Amino acid sequence: MFATELVIFDCDGVLVDSETIVCRVLAEEMNRLGMQTTAEELDEQFSGRPARDCLLEIETRYGGPLPDNYFANTERRIREAFHRELQPVAGIEGLLDHLLQVNLPSCVASSGSHEKMQLTLNKTGLFEYFNGRIFSADDVSRGKPWPDLFLHAAHSMGVEPQRCLVVEDSIAGVKAAVAAGMPVVGYSRHPVRAPQLEHEGARVVDDLLAVLDHL
Repeated sequence: MFATELVIFDCDGVLVDSETIVCRVLAEEMNRLGMQTTAEELDEQFSGRPARDCLLEIETRYGGPLPDNYFANTERRIREAFHRELQPVAGIEGLLDHLLQVNLPSCVASSGSHEKMQLTLNKTGLFEYFNGRIFSADDVSRGKPWPDLFLHAAHSMGVEPQRCLVVEDSIAGVKAAVAAGMPVVGYSRHPVRAPQLEHEGARVVDDLLAVLDHL
């Protein structure tokens, strides 16, 4: 067992409580175009995956190019909802403060874009915890569940993969961490998802402060 030298956090669903907002808006917009779905279904299908992959799947489901204003309208509605509703995930500030106290470095490696993380992390007051240590799927050729993003983050931070601890909430993210050779803690508030995360190789917690037990 290697000592942890770096904690790598996913963003959506681990740092900021954004996924329920995104999936709700996506479902509403898809339903308007006749693609019947629910926020819960999209959460299961898209959680942890790069936006470009999710948008390709929506186009495939639609059966052709989406209306010209679909992406702009959906993005606008998501941003408006973020400004109204977005909150940090419960317990994350206590965990990050503890890591600062013990001088254990951390960073973010997310399927979201840098622009999106600028918005969500600033809105929730978490940006300063990670300023200069934020990595996006846009930085690599393959997003989660491929290991490229986590390996890129570890290399950029100068830490060997086996000395990193990843904190994830999605199946795709856990698969990516395992493929990168990194220990991973799966955070889940959903009883249905917890066994799935564990099956993929994560040690599952339902309280972010419990991550401290796995350092």
